[in-house]
Amino acid sequence: MGPPLRRVLLLGEGNFSFAAALCGAPGTHVVATCYESEEEAAGRGAAARSILRLRASGAEVVFSVDCTKLKEHFVPGEREFDRIYFNFPHCGRKAGVVKNRQLLAGFFHSCAEVLAQEGEIHVALCNGQGGTPADQPRREWHNSWQIVAVAAAAGFILSHVHPFEAGTIDGYKCTGYRSQDKSFCVEGALNHIFTRSTAPPCFTPVSCQTQLGSQKVSFQVPQVLVDKINRGFLEVNSSHPVRTIKEELSAGLSQVFPLQNISSCLPLLHQGHPRGVCHSSIFWITLSPGEAPSTEEMSQGLADAVLCSHFGQDTDENVQEGCSVPKQFYLRLSLLPRAQAIIQKRTFSPGTLHVLSGPVFRKCRITPHSMPVFHEMLLVLAVRRGTEHSCIQMLVENIKTTVNSLHRGASGVKPSISLQEATSFGAELNDFAAFEWQLGEIQHFLCVGTDAEPSGSCVGVIRTAPEELKSQELGVVSASLNLDLLAMLLCGISDWRMLWTWDRRFLRQFPQGELRLFKSFSLYPPSYVHDVSFWVPDGKDFDEVAFHSLARRVSGEMVVSIQLRDNFQQPGTGRRSLCYRVTFQSCDRALGCREAAEMQLRFREEIQQHLGVTLR
Repeated sequence: MGPPLRRVLLLGEGNFSFAAALCGAPGTHVVATCYESEEEAAGRGAAARSILRLRASGAEVVFSVDCTKLKEHFVPGEREFDRIYFNFPHCGRKAGVVKNRQLLAGFFHSCAEVLAQEGEIHVALCNGQGGTPADQPRREWHNSWQIVAVAAAAGFILSHVHPFEAGTIDGYKCTGYRSQDKSFCVEGALNHIFTRSTAPPCFTPVSCQTQLGSQKVSFQVPQVLVDKINRGFLEVNSSHPVRTIKEELSAGLSQVFPLQNISSCLPLLHQGHPRGVCHSSIFWITLSPGEAPSTEEMSQGLADAVLCSHFGQDTDENVQEGCSVPKQFYLRLSLLPRAQAIIQKRTFSPGTLHVLSGPVFRKCRITPHSMPVFHEMLLVLAVRRGTEHSCIQMLVENIKTTVNSLHRGASGVKPSISLQEATSFGAELNDFAAFEWQLGEIQHFLCVGTDAEPSGSCVGVIRTAPEELKSQELGVVSASLNLDLLAMLLCGISDWRMLWTWDRRFLRQFPQGELRLFKSFSLYPPSYVHDVSFWVPDGKDFDEVAFHSLARRVSGEMVVSIQLRDNFQQPGTGRRSLCYRVTFQSCDRALGCREAAEMQLRFREEIQQHLGVTLR
């Protein structure tokens, strides 16, 4: 018994010539329909002949089918279709763009009830109608059918778009408007292929268990991280690009240095307050009731985190004096404290490159390259004092060689990789580099430039350890690499959120961990712009990071941009008003206009409640 036939539904057939061209395809069962009755349709051109051909081939021909009520026309066992075609939909006569948008809206919502999970919807439109950048020339948005936004409201994303080549379809003739003989102009027409989007994420509270000292504790994961905690991207069975890059870098470095991986059992939580880091950049954690560790356990756990001077805690004195330790906990900002704790205990093997890797968490502003969580790869090497510079050069040259090889494999283009002195760094720091400055002094920035970003983006920082972590004979060199930024640059991924998508189509592009140039499965996602204005509380600085963090949480990472539009101070009273433009857009799933509007309303409520602003 062979595989089941692929069921194909054709809607709005005029003379049934398109259906007739498809009916001979092997492994396909065609169901051809039209809006008119059989009597009306049979009188149009060569429709009668095409209908006979379809029936002779075993295809179904159904009349009087309303494309907005598909479920009603098929019995339950025959309602699922693998592909749905709708060529040149139109309300008829001189219907405007609004009526045709309404037709498409009803059509897509109806398709949601009959399309197979992995099915496709093919919609052919005349040039300019769709309103996407693929249309040349492109109409103004308000004068188009806005097909991607209309489909998004029903849970579909545009996955492909290509020319509708009528001349290649044997026997096909476009009949045009339903109630007229005038044909559509198919020159420059486009076929839009839609697929189902993943469902909106469900942000139910998640509890996470971790080791703190000798005790296991649990805590509620911050909502914005619920879909990102414990994803296992670096685990052995993962084919995620960040793991591929980490493994390839490790393999390259092992050719030059003895390697020791110490990534297991890295503490997820730290205690105290990291010196020099803005309070609003930290994911503060409250342990579940009754699970706070004892003072001794906390002191020991904190001691492990404060051994370095430039990433110290504001509670050092409490630990040293054996006093009570403030019970403040936060998700790790960096792997550096763990490495420095090991160095301080002198458990590092000189000449061996020690590798730590894992996710780190930092609240930040919203930009396509700013990540509240990313995978850090930390390389630490103890060397003879006086040889630090040569070891840095050796380390960087090896990283360059590996990155060059990975990028050529992914895109065939050689990237530009440079090591730049921190004191003479001329380019604007990205958020990763800027935050690393808060963690301690940096000697060098490692930057990668590509065709898409020729100026280069900082993906790593090089440090030498402070004097108190050195011995008379040994110095320490460390390199912190942002694996997520490297993956974006090497695979041509323009939005960090794509690395965390739950859509399986992402990882399918990287079989067995092979790096390739990424091709988006969601083209031209619609964006929705909303402005929000408010008065800032008197005498208080406005915390932009907290503002952006609320936007992340409320929207489930659906905000792609926040821009300050106006900063106004009222004469006389001195009251300060801010106006921000908030742009909602998803990179991987359907986001409809109504859903975005609901997010904006919730966002307004949240900033008023949590930031104390007065909405205007």
